[in-house]
Formats: sequence, structure tokens, C-alpha cells
Amino acid sequence: MSADEIRALMSAPGNDRLTWNTPLSEEHAAQLIAACAPVPGARIADFGSGWGELLMRLVEAAPGSTGDGIETDPEAVARGLRLAGERGLTDRVRFHEVPAAEYQGDGYDLAVSIGSSHAWPGGTSEALKALRAAVRPGGRVLFGDGFWEREPSPEALEGLGAEPGDFGSLLELIRQAEAAGLRPVQVTVADQREWDLFESAANIGRGERWALANPGHPLHAAVTEAVDARRTGYYGGYRGTLGLAYLVLST
Repeated sequence: MSADEIRALMSAPGNDRLTWNTPLSEEHAAQLIAACAPVPGARIADFGSGWGELLMRLVEAAPGSTGDGIETDPEAVARGLRLAGERGLTDRVRFHEVPAAEYQGDGYDLAVSIGSSHAWPGGTSEALKALRAAVRPGGRVLFGDGFWEREPSPEALEGLGAEPGDFGSLLELIRQAEAAGLRPVQVTVADQREWDLFESAANIGRGERWALANPGHPLHAAVTEAVDARRTGYYGGYRGTLGLAYLVLST
């Protein structure tokens, strides 16, 4: 079994334990929603929405608003549709199973993309330009992307499977947004507790829970090894080095 197949096996169960697939607390999410300030009747798009938790909260914050979730993972979409039904949002939240870079839609009041810049061939810069094009004049963008909190060590790069040029500084990320015609309204970053809880629940935790639930499985040793490698990569590598910034931007 390949490394990709092992990662898929590790991540298959346990997504329902995650509120959002990003390092984010309830308080931080509420602050982001307040800064986005969706107005009644707003049209909102989330590129790479996952199961749409943040999208649904933004829609719930603005009476009469609607949301489009753009997501290619069918399991995430299925969860999103279920959640929308449970919350009475079936008529207000829709999902589109197309790649973010291929979605055709504009005139939105708010465009969101958290951790999905890789969906565009040009990465961060192209993602920001696409989000800018998706909103009407006077609209807002909520953009979440990685940056280096400090110079990455060899251990950090190995743990992430990354190169030094994959991310820049926080200021460089802000400058990229400005170059795309967007002005920062609010800039916040995931704190260490948010990161630790996310890694414990998601990347490391899902694999560990699978291994505990399947002690006799033929792939138990391989999954355990992958979990140990991820734990070493995080705690011995990129913890405190890779940051995640949330930029609320105006056009």
C-alpha cells in the first residue's frame, strides 16, 4: 500500500470529530465572522469549503443570505448536505463538486478560501486574484493561508515535505493580497493551542484512533509508523514554524 493510501486510510474515519478542517477555535471563528460582516441577503462563496461549517455560520449570521460551497471531496459534501438539512439551510446553502479554480461565479458579497490556495495552479497569488474577481465592488474576502512564523529548520521542512520557498512571511502574504487589489481589514493568526488541538484531532489523532480501533488489522503497523512520523514531524519540526493566517480583506 502506498503512502497516499495509508494517509487516506488514516483520515477516512474521524472527520465528524472536527468542527473545521483548519486550526481554528470557536472564539476565533466568531471574530472572523464579525469582521466579514455579511449583510442580510448576502451572496457568499467558499472555495474549498469542505463540509461548509464556516460557510453555514456566515449564512446564519445574515438573514436571507445564501452560500455556495465549492468542494471536490464527495464525503465532505455529503456531510455538508446533512448538516445543512439539520440546520434548516437546505434552501440557502448549495454545494458544487467542481475544482475551485474552475468554478464560474462572480458578484458575491463575500468570497472565502481557507487553506485552499493550492487549488489554483499559481498558488496564493492566483487564488487571491480569483477571489478578488469573484466579489462585487465593495465586497469582502476571507483568505486563510500558510506562512513561516520563523525560518524553517531542516526538521520542519522534512516534517511538512516542504521547501523554503513554499511560504513567505506574514508581511509578504499581506503584500500579496494588496497586490491583488485587496486591503486588509483584519489580520489574525492561529495560535499554538489552535494548532495543537487541530493536529491532535486531525492529522495525528485520526490515525491514532484508527490504530487503537483496529489492533489486528494487517496495516496496523504501517499506520502506526505513519502516525509516529507525523507526530515527530510536528512536535520535532514544524510546530511553531508553520503559521496559518486569516486575512479579512476589502475590495
